[in-house]
Formats: sequence, C-alpha cells, structure tokens
Amino acid sequence: MKKLIKNNISWVGKVDWELETIHGEEYSTKKGSTYNAYLVQEEKTVLIDTVQTLFAEEFVDNLDKEVGLDNIDFIIANHGEVDHSGALPALMKRIPGKPIYCTANAVKSLKGQYHQDWNFQVVKTGDKIDIGNGKSLIFIEMPMLHWPDSMATYMTEDNVLFSNDAFGQHFATEKIFNDLVDHCELSNEALKYYSNILTPFSAILRKKLNEIISFNLPIDIIATSHGVVWRDNPMQIVEKYIQWSNDYMENQITIVYDTMWNCTRTMAERIAEGIELADPEVVVKVYNLSKNDINDVIMEVFKSKMVVLGSPTVVSGIIHGIAGFIQMMKEMKFKGKKATSFGCYGWSGESVKVMNELLTDAGFDVFDEGIRSQWNPDEDAEAAIVEFGKKIALTD
Repeated sequence: MKKLIKNNISWVGKVDWELETIHGEEYSTKKGSTYNAYLVQEEKTVLIDTVQTLFAEEFVDNLDKEVGLDNIDFIIANHGEVDHSGALPALMKRIPGKPIYCTANAVKSLKGQYHQDWNFQVVKTGDKIDIGNGKSLIFIEMPMLHWPDSMATYMTEDNVLFSNDAFGQHFATEKIFNDLVDHCELSNEALKYYSNILTPFSAILRKKLNEIISFNLPIDIIATSHGVVWRDNPMQIVEKYIQWSNDYMENQITIVYDTMWNCTRTMAERIAEGIELADPEVVVKVYNLSKNDINDVIMEVFKSKMVVLGSPTVVSGIIHGIAGFIQMMKEMKFKGKKATSFGCYGWSGESVKVMNELLTDAGFDVFDEGIRSQWNPDEDAEAAIVEFGKKIALTD
C-alpha cells in the first residue's frame, strides 16, 4: 500500500513482520524489518529501490495498481543486495527497456546476481537528473556503506535523502516515521544495526559523512531502506553516526564466556563481583554466549571500553563458539578497546593463552595475562578471582 512521505513522494515497500534473520543466519532481526522502496511522481515518475525477492510479485502487482508500470520513467538502484533489488527481475520482465540508474559497481553486482543485461545508466557522485517541477535527483556514491556498489540519492526542493542502508534499522513497523514509534526500541535497533553492520567501515563512514555535510544540503527527511523514515529532527541519526564512528565506547565492561560444567560461569560471576566492588560507577554486563543472541552481544562489545572473555580449555584450545566470536569481533575492526581472558581447566589449561593471542590478533589491547582456575574454583580461588575483577576495574 502506498503511503505518503512528502508532497509527491510515497513509500511503496513491504513490512516483513516474520523476518527472524538476514544475511543468511548472520544477523538476528527479532523486531522484523521493512524493505523500503519509494515512488517519486513529478513530471518524471521514478522508482527508488525495490524489495526482497520473496515479495517480488506482490510488490510489482501493487506498483502496477498504484501507478501503472508503463508510467514509470526510470528506476534507481541505490544498492544491489537482494533485500533491495530482489523485485527487479519481476519488474523488468514487465517493463524491460526502462533505464536503471546505479553505480558502476552496482551494474557488476546486479548482472552477477540476475544475469540480465538491463538498460543500465551508470552515475557517480554529483551527477543529477531533472525530474521536472524544478526538482532534481543528485547521486552520492557511498562505497563500502556497506557494499562497494552503494549510493544515496538526494531530491532537491523537497530536501529528501534516500540513504539506502545508512541510518537504517531492522525494525518492522506500519508507522513509517521515527516520531510515531517507540524511541527506546528505535534507538536500540539503530545501534544494533550500526554496531553489527557498519562498524568495520567506521573510518570510511567518517569521511563520507564529512563529504555529505560539506555539500551543505538541507535535509528535511532521511528515507532509509530499512526501518523508519527520519522526519522529526532527521539529523539526530547523522549526529549519532558521527559519534558511533569515532571509536565509540561507554563506561562499560562486558564479560562474555561459554562453559562446559559451570566452572567458567562461576569465574565470570566472581569477576563481575570484583569489578563492581572496585568501581561501582562502571556498568558491568555478563553474557553466556551460548544463551544470548550473538548480535546483541556484539552491540554490547561495541559500547564497552573493555571485554573480558572466558572459556574452559577444550582439547588444548577453546570452545568453538568463543573462537568464532573472537573472529567476529576481529571482522568488526574495533579500535581502542582493552581485553583480557579467564577460564577453568582440568589438565593442561591453554585456553587463556589461546584467547589472549586471538584477542591481540583481533586488535584488542590485551592488558593482562588473565587468570586460570584448575577444576571448580574453591573458596580461595574464588577470592583470587574477585581480586582479579578488582584489578580489571582499576586498569586505565
């Protein structure tokens, strides 16, 4: 169903209430998501992006009812990923000759995915198209935010930035606008989205944000590809991105562990106790990785100044979930965060050394050799672990 965004701009996307994961099983979407496509009806009628493949036929049929497919003058593909371009094959079967404006890299990704030689029109930053009534669309390349083919489109006069993946959230809602949804839910999903998807590209993002700001474009609305449209103080999310992209951290220490027989769990809890005793002001959060959503835990690491990782020794190594989690943190390219580790063992006790080496390789400042406990910690061992927690809290 078409929903008015502003003047002659409408939302024509799809709300996916049932989406549980995206990017395969890599990212959890417990709040569902939206696939935001937009229709601009000036002297030229323009479709900006489409929806996920699963909803392609529904999308094309609805679009035909709303505007008549033959009345579309051209399509803009801001990004080639399937959740944005998935309805293009069904759409282009109906209007095969219509131009598709996109970056050179988007041509590669769209051809690579759909094996179709559509009427591609390559654009770069600063290129513009007159759509009539004194309005134009201006293109801004945004490579690696978060694919090499990504771009944004700015509409003059109405001052709308169609930002694609930037500034979005995986958040299903029929309300469309940021001022109509729960602010706490929205903020959490925006942070989760940034921390899990855009963190590796923070340095690139800082430069791109500075470039966009240097254009001095008035922005009244930011129309994202997922989640809400920012119309109430839209620059608030830009300000958050500036903050998040600058090696963000709060006064928080996050303890992440996995355990076989709860010995490492006991250590995690005693470490948390020691941190709290030494520094009541710091926020301490403890996560058993096997019982928590990994994307939520990554978000907590993003917020943290320090990470304390725990695993028992397993065949001279560590629990595979913790190993994978360290690899995931490495891919996030976190900067300026400290780390150390802990773990129980029965025979050889290599886990702490293994974790510290992996954490160093992942870019963390490993400030302590960590602590081990053979077998289940007794009273003396628990006291030593509490002291280790205090030491962590007092580390600059």
